[in-house]
Amino acid sequence: MSCSILFDTPDERLVAERREAPDCFRDLNLDQIITAAVAGREDYDLLPVFHLPLPSVEAVRYRHEVFRDFENPQVIACVRSFSERIHGVRTTLVQTRKLYYELQRQRQDLDTIGEYCEAVNALMRALTLANIRSPGLVRLRQCLGDYTRSMAFGTLAAETERLQADLAAITYAVRIDGKRIEVSRYGGEPDYAAQVLETFAKFRQGVVEQREFSLRSYAEMNHIEAAILERVARLFPELFSTLAQYCDRHRDFLDSVVTGFEREAQFYLAWLEYLRPLEKAGLRVCYPEVSQAATSPSRCTDAFDLALSRGLVGAGAAVVVNDFELQAPERIMVVSGANQGGKTTFARLIGQIHYLASIGCPVAGREASLPLVDQVLTHFEREERVQTLSGKLEESLERMRRLLEKATASSLLIMNESFDSTTVSDALFLSRAILRRVMERDMLCVCVTFLDELASLSEKTVSYVAMVDPQDPAKRTYRVLRRPAEGLAYAMAIAEKYGLTYERVKERIPR
Repeated sequence: MSCSILFDTPDERLVAERREAPDCFRDLNLDQIITAAVAGREDYDLLPVFHLPLPSVEAVRYRHEVFRDFENPQVIACVRSFSERIHGVRTTLVQTRKLYYELQRQRQDLDTIGEYCEAVNALMRALTLANIRSPGLVRLRQCLGDYTRSMAFGTLAAETERLQADLAAITYAVRIDGKRIEVSRYGGEPDYAAQVLETFAKFRQGVVEQREFSLRSYAEMNHIEAAILERVARLFPELFSTLAQYCDRHRDFLDSVVTGFEREAQFYLAWLEYLRPLEKAGLRVCYPEVSQAATSPSRCTDAFDLALSRGLVGAGAAVVVNDFELQAPERIMVVSGANQGGKTTFARLIGQIHYLASIGCPVAGREASLPLVDQVLTHFEREERVQTLSGKLEESLERMRRLLEKATASSLLIMNESFDSTTVSDALFLSRAILRRVMERDMLCVCVTFLDELASLSEKTVSYVAMVDPQDPAKRTYRVLRRPAEGLAYAMAIAEKYGLTYERVKERIPR
């Protein structure tokens, strides 16, 4: 039985190891989003999980159900507490290995194992009491129950508790005479601390306020402390020999179920924590209805760009949300309209939502129904590189050829102002040819363009337009609406590009 809360089957888990980021991450700003989400959790190596689209609707729903359990305050509180304690255990183990004195290392190992046993038992108790419903956490609870009831764990916990009690019961005497320190068994000598308190008690006037002082704790013992401890060990050789044997037997005490859960839980914690400030600002996130059929409708209401919105929310600015929808036989959104009107952001949010849905995450929108895409392919304009012998157009065409070669009917292609470095007629010819190839594969596509003609290419194409304020056409609303292309945006963009707007021409006319 798989104990993973990320993967329904062991095969899926193996594929995720050391996977590189998809090529679309930079264009869609997913690299910024995921980096921000996992910040502070780098030692858990979560990036490969974010880099791997899931193969089936069942795998997506498996994660959705775990996410819903993590929204239960009782569940997330116990998971966070457990994660903090196990992280502390692992951190202490690293520090302990650096200690110079063997006896100190052994005692530190004993206490670390004690903390580990308590953390595991506390998690098991909490999961037993919590109302968990997801198959992932139910399986984990079963695996954890088997582990805590095993002879190995029972022996480890019992030995640890017994040794801690035995060591705590040790009493000994330290006599200091000048530079000489003598350590011996405790023989009923008087407690000088009590005598000092008794002596000064007669000077007490009224109720004395108690004060607490924090003593500085050093990780490494000094040589005097080490010498005293070494002599105490000589006084109780059998007990310290038992401690040494215990440490040798339990050198690898961390169980894979425990450490595996600690790491996988970070995926859910990281994503929920990334979304929290956006939700507090009033933005909505949802669990999309995902379909295996590539031709299923693709729609989302109140969608927003995660990377852009996080910055706006942090600055206290408003976030503009948009809707999109494709119903059969529609497969291609042609996005036109005013320059700097939010077209690229609109395309990015569509790519982000489809990709995040494919890895089982809640997405940025009030409600969504999406096909499960196997990959998101992006074709954004690149700066021309001096190192390449080919021109910008040739390089752009070569990239598009590679994208189409690996595209399937379950892929999403996002074209952002492709071929704008060439003439209008060539750009129109190339874009038409590309979109026909897209339609032959019956794949999803978002095409950001100034070429309004592309919106009426086929029954599979639908037009979306970036709107401006009707009262002030120079003011962008950043709303992108489903409506026929108006034929004005491209002319204005060309005029701006070549300095032929009324204002620019007027500036150049001699007075």
